[in-house]
Amino acid sequence: MSIALMGLGGFLLAGAWSLHKQGASKVVIGVVSALAALSIGGGILWMLPK
Repeated sequence: MSIALMGLGGFLLAGAWSLHKQGASKVVIGVVSALAALSIGGGILWMLPK
């Protein structure tokens, strides 16, 4: 599951970068970046020992 969350975060991060390059609004870029950070953070937390 952690690999899937981190992979999703990578796709979202690439999407945010693409949106930035295409001149999207900062709000949209911020939302996608925040979702990427949550996904990557969740993947990292999933890997921590319980």
